[in-house]
This record gives sequence, structure tokens and C-alpha cells, in this order.
Amino acid sequence: MNDAMQIAKQDNGEVGRRNQDSARRVSITPAVDIVEDSHGITLWADLPGVPRDRLDVNVHDGRLYIEAQAVVPTPGDLRLHHAEIRAPYFARAFTLSEHFDTSRIDANLQGGVLKLSIPRREEARPRRIEVRAE
Repeated sequence: MNDAMQIAKQDNGEVGRRNQDSARRVSITPAVDIVEDSHGITLWADLPGVPRDRLDVNVHDGRLYIEAQAVVPTPGDLRLHHAEIRAPYFARAFTLSEHFDTSRIDANLQGGVLKLSIPRREEARPRRIEVRAE
């Protein structure tokens, strides 16, 4: 190994150690699809590699928060010398209108996709008004 290669390798290690804490805090914004109808909204978020026990969905002060940590499987007999891939941390927040009933949110995680169904409050749902003729 030549000296230039050795210095580059050492510098990368130094940068990695200095940024190790901040690198853990960097989050990925998951891709989300949102569909709205008269009953409420349905949100699908892509969270590949995230198990249910590493997923946190919260509502607070009119905001919906999704936070998740993916798991990167490593074979038990593998002895790791160097790794540049970290288990991704996902985070996303949404502001919810007061027209939605946050106490009745239904959440389901399947195949790396989180599905949230957020119903409208009864009084916020569109309703047909009957018109009488006299």
C-alpha cells in the first residue's frame, strides 16, 4: 500500500469517527402517497426493512409524526472489519387539519409499507341536504 493510499484511508477513518454521532441523527424522508376521500385520508409510507418494534407513530398538537429505524441483517458468523452502510433512520411529520379524528387512526405495517387510515370527524364529513318543495 503506498503512502497516499494509507493517508486517504486514515483520513476517511478520522472523518467517519468525527461524524459518527451526527451520521446517526441524519434521517431519510420516506416516500409517501396520500389519498383523500369523503371518509378521510389514507397515507402509505415506504419504510423498507423496518420491523414493527422499531416504528413509532405519534400525534401531538395537530401533527402526525412517523419515525422508524430499519434493520440491516448481518449473518452471525460474519466478522465485520469495515462498514459504510448504516441502518436507515426514517422520519417524517405532517400537519393535520382539525377535521380529522386523530383518536381513530388505524395503522398497519406490511412488507415495508406503513398504511395509516385517518378518518374525518363526523361533523366534517360531507353530507347531502334534502331539499323540500312546498
